[in-house]
Amino acid sequence: MGPTLRRYFLREVVTPFLFGIGVFTFILLTARMLKLVELVVNRGVPIYQIAKVFGYILPTFLEVTVPMGLLLAILLSFGRKSADSEIVALKTSGISLYQMMVPVLLFTMVIYVLSFFVAAYARPWGNVGLKTSLYEIAKTRASAGLQERVFNDDFAGLVIYVEHVDPPGDQLRGILIADSREPDQRNTVTAKRGVLVGDESTQHVTLRLTDGNIHTFIQGEQSYQKTDFTVYDVTLDLAVALAKFSSKEKTAKEMTLGELRDAIAAKRNTDGDANELLVEFHRKFALPFACLVFGLIAVPLGLQPVRAVRSRGFSVSLALLFVYYLLLTAGETMAEKGTLPPMVGLWMPNAFFTLIGLALFQSAAREKPWGIAGRLGQRLALLRQKRVTSHP
Repeated sequence: MGPTLRRYFLREVVTPFLFGIGVFTFILLTARMLKLVELVVNRGVPIYQIAKVFGYILPTFLEVTVPMGLLLAILLSFGRKSADSEIVALKTSGISLYQMMVPVLLFTMVIYVLSFFVAAYARPWGNVGLKTSLYEIAKTRASAGLQERVFNDDFAGLVIYVEHVDPPGDQLRGILIADSREPDQRNTVTAKRGVLVGDESTQHVTLRLTDGNIHTFIQGEQSYQKTDFTVYDVTLDLAVALAKFSSKEKTAKEMTLGELRDAIAAKRNTDGDANELLVEFHRKFALPFACLVFGLIAVPLGLQPVRAVRSRGFSVSLALLFVYYLLLTAGETMAEKGTLPPMVGLWMPNAFFTLIGLALFQSAAREKPWGIAGRLGQRLALLRQKRVTSHP
């Protein structure tokens, strides 16, 4: 195959690859995007902070959508060539399927390296940055953590229920607070309105309530009293609420490949449980390897002659992706629980699809029909040929 044909094959794959990444990433990000928009509109979080959060969560999705986009691109590329009889013309010219695979294989290897970089380094960087960014948002806009019609227990000794939060997020209405900060006394505070006043230097926020009452129950004395108030301040300690964001110790998902190796070695030296670290370690290799597996299985599937190439490409890719990530999720869950070794649980989908891909590719290279549909189509073609020869 000459350089012109190689460039042609590459061009036919690159465009749908970029399209597939865009579509799949947009679909997966839709739910997150709605939450981020809600933080801007109703909570007053600055747009630049939301843009940082978006940038930090993007590598997590790209780790999944890059193999997805590659699968779709190869299916659409070879499907269109097969539908337009270009594959037949190339084979007639003496170009085998193995030669056609060379430019596709090179492109797949490049995407594999890119996917590995995202899994090994970009996603941990994004997870660390996301935690830091959420910490900053929580500090500057404590109300971002107070959701409407939800019992919020992020503050020590307090459970806060808010009926409605007015934009930009510091004006509250319909407030109910269960205060158990004093061991011998339980207070239930209700108020029609409230406003949040923050003090970042002390990591405290004052919730200033207006027009409400306090129901106090003293356990030792078995007494109850009710106090009406015009203005009442409740101090909210942000240190507890921000503890999960301000933790300096990295989790397994926040570690790069080198950090994971060191952490696993340290756990083994102290006879600690390294199962969680091993699961993440094998995930960094297994998920990028899906690019090679999808590239192998997509070529023979794309060669099947169909009329609606795009609709079939999307449907086949979605079916394959559903099965693959179902097996991956099941294997990862069993590995985390210790039911399966991490290597087996994380590499099981790749092994399964590799065997299927090899069988399909060999059948396609030998031009043998595979499956019931393929054999049925071959028999129908033979019947048509017999009818033509018997009725000239």
